Amino acid sequence: MGRPTGSAAATPYPPERGSDSVDDPVNTSTDRPLIGRWSSAARLPGAQSLRARLPTHPLAWWIWALGLAAAASRTTNPLLLLLIVAAAAFVVAARRPMTTWARGFRAYLIFGLVVVAIRTVFHIVLGGGYGETVLVGLPEIALPEWTAGIRIGGAVTAEGLASAVYDGLRLATLLVCVGAAVTVADPRRLLKSLPGALYEAGLVVIVAVSMAPTLIESAVRVRRARQLRGSSARGLRAFRSIAMPVLDQALGRAVALAAAMDARGYGRVGSLTAGARRTSAALLLAGLLGLCLAAYGLLDAATPGTVAVPALVVGVAASVTGLVIGSRRMVRSRYRPDRFDPRSALVAGCGVAIATLFFLTEFSGDPVSHPSTFPLLWPQLALLPLLGIAVAALPGVLSTPVEPPPDQAHSTQGRPESVRSVRVGP
Repeated sequence: MGRPTGSAAATPYPPERGSDSVDDPVNTSTDRPLIGRWSSAARLPGAQSLRARLPTHPLAWWIWALGLAAAASRTTNPLLLLLIVAAAAFVVAARRPMTTWARGFRAYLIFGLVVVAIRTVFHIVLGGGYGETVLVGLPEIALPEWTAGIRIGGAVTAEGLASAVYDGLRLATLLVCVGAAVTVADPRRLLKSLPGALYEAGLVVIVAVSMAPTLIESAVRVRRARQLRGSSARGLRAFRSIAMPVLDQALGRAVALAAAMDARGYGRVGSLTAGARRTSAALLLAGLLGLCLAAYGLLDAATPGTVAVPALVVGVAASVTGLVIGSRRMVRSRYRPDRFDPRSALVAGCGVAIATLFFLTEFSGDPVSHPSTFPLLWPQLALLPLLGIAVAALPGVLSTPVEPPPDQAHSTQGRPESVRSVRVGP
């Protein structure tokens, strides 16, 4: 009996074996390869919109943040450093995930202010008062002759204080850039993108990096529970009542993580021989040393290019070879792996662009990168650094918007319709 026609034809029927129908993307036919069957499903009406909503790759966020950090390391101009922090804060505010652990960016800002304050206090206490503009004179403690070059107290000059504030602000900007990457890039997604040779080391690093967001999440959860119970304690009493539950949750997570790592075979060597493991480890170590030497040569203007460039080439080659050999010992299955789509490439490109523009500004000898502190001059701005900062803020617009979690989505499904009173009868 054939299929009905007319209005009855709308009744869904399973596609015939080997057909190219897209009504049911899960086709059990074996006449075509799996990728072909799913490629037909990609032509569904909602496939293009789903592809456009792919989240930004976590590696792209880290490249962007490292680009900001590289740009901050090439300048001591406080105006440029504050603009870099503003660009990072704008991107975080626009693309921060709707999760509790992603609220830790404010903690990085506070920690940056603490770093600036500590650097300034150390300069005031331990001296270093070069310059002519004396702001205040502190009592100086006499030290033995063998401590030449070190003093406690003494005159505090505007030139020395400005130099200390510039250095502290640069370090604080580096911390804020790393905090921005930790906030917008899920460490668990980044772990899935690492090669097999770096899986164990990457897991350790990601657990350490995600410690601060996890503690913040626990503290927020405990504080909300205390508020629901009617507790109004503040200050030290509130800290003691929150610290113990947070510590208990941290120990419980550590035990659960250890059990999960042991159950999933953490540290297994697979079928890789002992010689291959040693070769992979030696190549990775040599590559890391080469990359460190190359980074130092590129960051230090006094190092000749004949040292930095060969070290970079040798380091990359050794690292890639070690990764290829070491990845054979671990075969991992990935559920819905992240794709480095064009939007992710744009985010990474913005980080590379700001680092390149700041490098060009410094190598050109423009005094805007390092304003003079002796004599003390007001910092200036230039076109190239400002253009780089503007490009660094573009991921707040170009990257994929963050979707709210299902429990916060504004959906009208399941909501009762408004009921109007109806008068019955004459």
